[in-house]
Amino acid sequence: MKDSVAEEHLYLGFSHQYRDSIFPLHTSISLFLLSYCDCKLFKIFLVPTGENVDDQFVTKNLLGDLEVHLISRCQLPVVVQSCCLPAVVVKDGKFCRAGLSVVLRHIIQKTYDADPSKKDVLELLGFKKTCLKACAEVSQWTRLCEISIPLAVEGFLMASPEHCQTIPPDILQLERKLGEPVRVHNDDKIRRQKLQQQKAGAKDAVPVLGKEATEEGKTVEMHEHPLPSLELSIAFSKLLVQEVSDAVNREAPCIRRTKTSDLPLLDHVFAEGLYFTLADIVLLPCIHQFLVSSKKQGKNLVNLPLISNWYQRVQKVPGVKEAAGKCNMELLQFPELMPAPEEELQDLSSVPHELEEENEDSHFIGGPRPTMTKLMENGIEAKFSPHPCTNWTLDWTNLPSAVSPGEGKMSRDRALRKQQQLNNLVAAVTKLAKPGDVIVDFCSGGGHVGIVLAHMMPSCQVVLIENKELSLMRAKDRSDELGLNNIWFIQANLDYFNGTFNIGVALHACGVATDMVIEHCIKAGAAFVISPCCYGFIQNTVKFKYPRSRKFKEILSYKEHMILCRFADQTAVQLPPERRIIGKQCMGLVDLDRAWAAEERNYSVQVISMEPETCSPKNNMFVGIPA
Repeated sequence: MKDSVAEEHLYLGFSHQYRDSIFPLHTSISLFLLSYCDCKLFKIFLVPTGENVDDQFVTKNLLGDLEVHLISRCQLPVVVQSCCLPAVVVKDGKFCRAGLSVVLRHIIQKTYDADPSKKDVLELLGFKKTCLKACAEVSQWTRLCEISIPLAVEGFLMASPEHCQTIPPDILQLERKLGEPVRVHNDDKIRRQKLQQQKAGAKDAVPVLGKEATEEGKTVEMHEHPLPSLELSIAFSKLLVQEVSDAVNREAPCIRRTKTSDLPLLDHVFAEGLYFTLADIVLLPCIHQFLVSSKKQGKNLVNLPLISNWYQRVQKVPGVKEAAGKCNMELLQFPELMPAPEEELQDLSSVPHELEEENEDSHFIGGPRPTMTKLMENGIEAKFSPHPCTNWTLDWTNLPSAVSPGEGKMSRDRALRKQQQLNNLVAAVTKLAKPGDVIVDFCSGGGHVGIVLAHMMPSCQVVLIENKELSLMRAKDRSDELGLNNIWFIQANLDYFNGTFNIGVALHACGVATDMVIEHCIKAGAAFVISPCCYGFIQNTVKFKYPRSRKFKEILSYKEHMILCRFADQTAVQLPPERRIIGKQCMGLVDLDRAWAAEERNYSVQVISMEPETCSPKNNMFVGIPA
């Protein structure tokens, strides 16, 4: 194990205890992962939501071998006070990680970095370490695991008995997800193996987990019966660090010649497919509480065969029962899970796919001219306000090298264009800011905007928010080189930041992220300076529906608005001039819709073209000021 690992403080919310879990469920999930990883690298603090919490009661019932301390909200580091819990911060540091998925992924990575022999822990991050990496606003799967199911289970547990007759829709959504075909890396090869097994009529047993079998010193439970399917064979072979037999791996010539479209589909073993990942860790405490509550109520709820099978299967994973025991989770066994009568089964096909209806029109053929004409007939055209600071520029030659975007290992031409983009945003922010203001750089990336602002405005506090750890670490390195004391770094999805601020800024916020930033600013009553990007990625989400403004909604359908968004991305320099002009007009119309939506909420908004326009194909900029 590596020495000298920096101590980090982990802050978890605490509202109450219920049976064998601590609530909110995000806290129980975090503690379960710490137990599963056998991780003692964090100093853990519980942050009660109420004022009167008995220290002895909480400590006595907090389970396992984790040492936990109580701390009030007002005692939190200031940067953590701006975030939703859970959150992790280096002791006395200014770098904070917030939100369930970000914190859990960090626990996994830190556990592995401290002890590289724990490869099974690292594999929880999945293929290319992407498990639950996408933010909940754009990933339905992340949202289901990270937000919807924990909240649904909490609501189910708190509801009166008469309101617990039906299963929450989000649980049914998970049941349906587990029934969908699995798509994994290299699944063509695995599907051919499955076809060969089917043709041979083979029921090859998987490696049986005997009582004598161990993994890294842990005793592994024995299966009463061999697991028959190829998917289970592959999944548990990986967990036991064993190879699937050569008989399974060798393909007959007729199997190799089979078309991909004719191959059998793969079934789920775990939540994301064939392999045990962080998603299973997140879901287990939630589903466990749901099943325990259902059993204690004596309710014959809808039978959930796929969730029940998954719940039993997860218990067979080495280390899961041990971690559950540390957390006082008494996992149920199959005899205790009684299937409901056939007449009580619900038709899962009636559970709607999230956003399916709203987005079903998003695939289309056709150009933007009919839509643009329709708007023009209603007196709507793209309009751009005069630039407020024409020819304003920073004196880049006299600024420290760490301030310049060229420090981020980009080409000279790209660094020049980035400097021109920054000139526009910094000029606008400079006109709005006053001493003592808090300025938030949303979607900060490597900190190009935030670092310039922190250097140029030492009397302001600058906060960088970014969900990509490596980008934010590069920004912190540059800040450390400059010796900046007025800057914080928060690795989180935007929804997990809830601090107060005066100005929000974002350079090339991708797709829906622009609307998320605008929404954060409006809720905080803050001014904003935003340059949008990636219009083609805009689509309806749980929180945002398009068009945004009343005027556009009265004229355009969702499909027509999506046409504008797709063609707003047609502004690359290599495209014909006529295409770029149409693309710029579409950009202007999409952003006009956004500006009008903000004005409906008492903002004054200007849509401006950056100067020079060649600084970026995405050269629009909003300047919004609360009335």
